[in-house]
Amino acid sequence: MSNRQALVVRGGWQGHDPVATTDLFLPMLAVAGFDVTVEDSLEVYADESVMTGVDLIVQSWTMGEILADEMHGLRLAVENGAGLAGWHGGLLDAFRGATDFQHIVGGQFVAHPDDMVDHEIDVRPERADHPVVAGIGPRIRLTTEQYWVQTDPLCDVLATTTHAVRDGAPWQEPATVPVVWTRHWGRGKVFACAVGHSVADLKIPEIRTMIERGILWAARDHR
Repeated sequence: MSNRQALVVRGGWQGHDPVATTDLFLPMLAVAGFDVTVEDSLEVYADESVMTGVDLIVQSWTMGEILADEMHGLRLAVENGAGLAGWHGGLLDAFRGATDFQHIVGGQFVAHPDDMVDHEIDVRPERADHPVVAGIGPRIRLTTEQYWVQTDPLCDVLATTTHAVRDGAPWQEPATVPVVWTRHWGRGKVFACAVGHSVADLKIPEIRTMIERGILWAARDHR
């Protein structure tokens, strides 16, 4: 039986270090038995010969624009069973004008108030047995960007964070938003994690473990 095929697509705004951050996960994919292809262009999404054989797409592409044929190829791949996984802006702040992409992912970055802040991530007790978060938490404390994301009801939210009321802030009560979620889309699966601004963030043991598990959860299973 041939290995499953993983496609890592990285680029866009360089502030999220798409090369170094995705490089962290390449050894894990190899150990898990994937043949890995790394692309620094979105053009691969429009290549039907590649996308029909992909079992997993790991994307780190902050902002930028995606062309219609590229979006079409990505959408079809996920709907036909390929997994889509990513973290932070590489998934949640990609292609701000592409609502089709946001529809697949189920969430979109809208703010990170006060930039680098001390905050907590809470694993939802009722989802604590999910394979992505099992044995993690129940609370993770960290100092980095605290993403404020807007999501839809089809996300299976595994962990959240709460934006407290702050002096001068326009919101007037605490706002709890998703941090980690999974979702099914067509025959495919999607995994998203809002943490991951830097390599250092992704080396936090709990964060790295959740992302590695989430990537593998999203991948198409041929068994």
